[in-house]
Amino acid sequence: MKIHDIFEIDYVLLLSAILLTVFGILFIYSSSVTTFGVSVSNEYLRQILWGVGGLVIAIVIAMLNYRRIYYVSSYLYLGTLVLLVYTCLFGRVVNGARAWLGIWSFGIQPSEFAKLTTIIFLARFLDSTKNSRNDAWRLIASCMIVFAPMLLILLQPDFGTSLVFVAILFVMIFISGIAVRYIIFLLVMIGLSGLLLVLPLWQTYIIGKSIPILQMLSNITFITITAGALSIVFFISVFGYMHDKKIYFYWIGYCTLITILALCVSFAGQKVLKPYQIMRLIVFLNPDIDPRGSGWNIIQSITAIGSGGVLGKGYLQGTQSHYRFLPQQSTDFIFSIYSEEWGFVGGIMIFLLFLLIIMRLVKIMKTTSDSFGCYITAGLAGMYIFHFLVNVGMAMGIMPITGIPLLFMSYGGSALITAMAGIGLALSAYIRRFQY
Repeated sequence: MKIHDIFEIDYVLLLSAILLTVFGILFIYSSSVTTFGVSVSNEYLRQILWGVGGLVIAIVIAMLNYRRIYYVSSYLYLGTLVLLVYTCLFGRVVNGARAWLGIWSFGIQPSEFAKLTTIIFLARFLDSTKNSRNDAWRLIASCMIVFAPMLLILLQPDFGTSLVFVAILFVMIFISGIAVRYIIFLLVMIGLSGLLLVLPLWQTYIIGKSIPILQMLSNITFITITAGALSIVFFISVFGYMHDKKIYFYWIGYCTLITILALCVSFAGQKVLKPYQIMRLIVFLNPDIDPRGSGWNIIQSITAIGSGGVLGKGYLQGTQSHYRFLPQQSTDFIFSIYSEEWGFVGGIMIFLLFLLIIMRLVKIMKTTSDSFGCYITAGLAGMYIFHFLVNVGMAMGIMPITGIPLLFMSYGGSALITAMAGIGLALSAYIRRFQY
């Protein structure tokens, strides 16, 4: 570390993160205030401590050379996997998920830290294989690196957090230069899996009548026979392509494999997802199906945001939060409280601050001379973008409720420290962007 490094920090990036954290603390406090003006929670005090600690961690990481973690990235990654296994077995259950480690009121969420260690380890792999021409192998290995912690998090079960790893994977493999056809393969497979998962629920809860072909998507016999028949087609197409080099054999195999994997993943999803997670998908399609149950959060959140108008009701003047109509208002729905009290103008401020963060990360990716730093920054960008879009979309009713926090603003030490540590890594890459 050199003294002049402190002057090389990207202050726009750092100040954007600090402002978001300050806004988060202000509205975590607001969420604790009752209609009588009395604060009934000390969450904001804890968030201040975590915010200060996270800022210190970010600056310390920024001053250190991020390349030093290249050779210990595998140990960090494996250590996180061990923590996730331990959490699945012996963790503390909070809100239906065994996702916490700790005693009394102190706890950490290893799945949050797993995002960073996965980004770092995947960046190392992509950097070490950047000259390889075997894109299929790079994609498969990247998926294995990302899906290992993702599956352990699904077992907790924490569906929302596991989805963040998918966003990280897509951004990093795209930036690493893996062929677009492989990325499209993965994207279409995941999208088709989600569609096949939702369709049986759609015909049961939305249209209210049975459609035989959709019912078959939940039948293991049908899935097994269909996957088996498609597998035969796949192997024939592979043999045909290897023998004749005809391009249509390649695309037949390509589409067939997507369908096989989507069928299997969607069926597995039906068995893994808990009833309350399934209902979150249903109420996203139609919140009025269960307005006093699973649909309550979406309805109250939309009401809070809409009632804020252009300028909002004023700080500490919100009604949805102070009358306790909105559950989990200091965590998942912090944006709803913020928008109710500071309105559309305040919401634009949050959008602009996150946009600044993403723009600065993109600048680091474009200017850094080190591909390892570029890939880390790409993974961080994917993480921040996904958290923002899903959390804000969830609060506005345009995304399913997944329990993903709004980074920097939602209450929670593990998420805040992870977000600030990510800023520290990006700052470290920025400071050394011309070094190699």
